[in-house]
Amino acid sequence: MPQVKIGDTVRVHYTGKLEDGTVFDSSVDREPIEFTLGESQVIPGFEQAVLGMDLGETKSSTIPAEEAYGPYLPERLLAVSRAQFPPHIQPHVGQRLQVNQGDQSTMSVTVAEVSDDQVILDANHPLAGRDLTFDIQLMEIVS
Repeated sequence: MPQVKIGDTVRVHYTGKLEDGTVFDSSVDREPIEFTLGESQVIPGFEQAVLGMDLGETKSSTIPAEEAYGPYLPERLLAVSRAQFPPHIQPHVGQRLQVNQGDQSTMSVTVAEVSDDQVILDANHPLAGRDLTFDIQLMEIVS
């Protein structure tokens, strides 16, 4: 039976869970995800978990934060004056926003705190600093 190797394009179903068992994402009710190993299209630990799997195999793999979305970095908290927000945006805790950067790119942030004069934006990935467990089923080795 073929095993997944670097350079293979695969299709997998997955369910991602936090340490307390809370499901944060799953492909089970939609199409499997497709990616090529070695192309950095998924987090490193997920790619490593799929490497060497047999067609049809199911496994569970816990991925440490360092091999997922990295550590939580307090320096990625940004204090922004409320006056800098467009009038049509009323920030609230948990809200996801796209912030324009000086180089014309955008960055995703989450509103962490709101006060009368400032808003604290968190530029960490929402899963940064978390160990993640994935239940993975190899559905297809495309190439």
